[in-house]
Amino acid sequence: MYDVFMGGIDGTREITLRDVIRETRSGIDLAPSNLNLVGAEPFFYQTPDRSHILKWVINNLHGYQFILIDTPPSMGQFVINGLVASDRTVVTFDRGIFALTGLHTLMAIFDDIREYTGETIHAEMAIVTRTGQEGSPSPRAGFVEGLKRLLGMETRGGEPQADQLVFEVEEEMRKYFKTVYNVPYSHQIAAAQRRGLPISHYDPECDAAKVYEQIALEVMAWE
Repeated sequence: MYDVFMGGIDGTREITLRDVIRETRSGIDLAPSNLNLVGAEPFFYQTPDRSHILKWVINNLHGYQFILIDTPPSMGQFVINGLVASDRTVVTFDRGIFALTGLHTLMAIFDDIREYTGETIHAEMAIVTRTGQEGSPSPRAGFVEGLKRLLGMETRGGEPQADQLVFEVEEEMRKYFKTVYNVPYSHQIAAAQRRGLPISHYDPECDAAKVYEQIALEVMAWE
């Protein structure tokens, strides 16, 4: 992807996205990158319309029904390019009270991108990960217990104080995202990552994999 981006920036490289795509064991084609990609970001500032480089690259790629763009966790030109190039945006959050702060910051960034580029960011789906331990009666229950431990809250009168906080976090997310999913914690996720496989191929029957299957089915229904 370093060569692809640099070709889009300075026009001296004739490397297309099709040239770098590799097949994987999961059946998903991958356009890989490595640490060299970090060195490409300073060159973005040489391009007046630098926010649309990835969009131009993808527009020249044909033959795919879906293209998933994975962006870095910190804000920069790669994130902006990914958001501008996308038809819909899926955002993942860790469980906890700080998800709410991150949500408001993200929405402000979306507004800034719209003002700067003229592109509207469509916040389609929020995914809250690691919301409980395996075997919890429900992802929501696990999320409540996790927040209680995080905030040092105790149960009073048989009702957890974190219940209202969890409700507020989820309700706030639903103001901005059409769909909100809670994915339960599973140690099988880490095991699948170590083997370089998606959870759907490593342990499709675990609780987390079942939620990710629901997410995949919804995404595949998008037009």
